[in-house]
Amino acid sequence: MSLNWNDIRDIAIALDEAHPDVDPQYVRFTDLHRWVCELEDFDDDPERSGEKILEAIQATWLEERE
Repeated sequence: MSLNWNDIRDIAIALDEAHPDVDPQYVRFTDLHRWVCELEDFDDDPERSGEKILEAIQATWLEERE
């Protein structure tokens, strides 16, 4: 399965699995962007992301933790 920026929930789940010791509330967007791009299944243009997408990923990641 290939991930793109629109796959917010799947990205959040993958990040939670890849970084179980990280509190998503305190992740900087620069790190979040890099981590998304480093996901094995991520296959989208890194330049297509923006602050709104990163905020949505972070919020969903927080929801997944609860």
